[in-house]
Amino acid sequence: MKAASAGTTKKIYQKILSKSLQVNHVCEVGVFLPQMSNVFDFITKSKTKTTLVEPDPKSIKAINEFFGSYTNVTLYPFAVYDYNGTMELVQREASTFAAALSASPALINDNYQVKEEDKFSVECKTFDHIDDGTIDVLSIDTEGCEWFVIKNLKSEPVVISLETHGKKYVNPYFNEINNWMNEHGYEPWFMDRSDTVFYKKGSLVMTFYERLQLMWMDFYVKFRRFKKNVI
Repeated sequence: MKAASAGTTKKIYQKILSKSLQVNHVCEVGVFLPQMSNVFDFITKSKTKTTLVEPDPKSIKAINEFFGSYTNVTLYPFAVYDYNGTMELVQREASTFAAALSASPALINDNYQVKEEDKFSVECKTFDHIDDGTIDVLSIDTEGCEWFVIKNLKSEPVVISLETHGKKYVNPYFNEINNWMNEHGYEPWFMDRSDTVFYKKGSLVMTFYERLQLMWMDFYVKFRRFKKNVI
């Protein structure tokens, strides 16, 4: 979803408005630049209570400068991971990912080779230290670590958006994420070229057209991956 241009209304915001869903608290894990935030419209238009999580010092500075006057925004300046302590991140242009990962978009799609000078250490915590149980919309883009947010989730969001795919890349915890969604009553709502957005069963009714769109995008993503792997 972050591929959308800065300042444009994000699709997730438009879709949620179209369903008249009640949203009192949104959370985004992995913000990057504030103007590119997936929950930007909730912050600036709806003035919704917002929790942001971002470990990169450059992004933290930009977020504080841009959203500093917004009293509805709380920023947690650390990474979400599988334990509490410190971890190594790797920054490759707009992609920041855990050094311990064997698969991330930068590694798989760009054939990036990790360099020591691109590594830096940050504080990390499990998501249950952040989650107060009231999150309605959760957006996660952590370049392969999305599962570490989901597995420690206390809230029952109506909508969950996370990066699951992209070109040749498949989230390394794709099976764990899908199993969790099934076990906790979530179904895919819509997809784009990198993200899948899930909804809590019973919270909305998908139209026939939405189901067709989902089927088409799922086919497109798989066919695109097949072509990339063959070439």
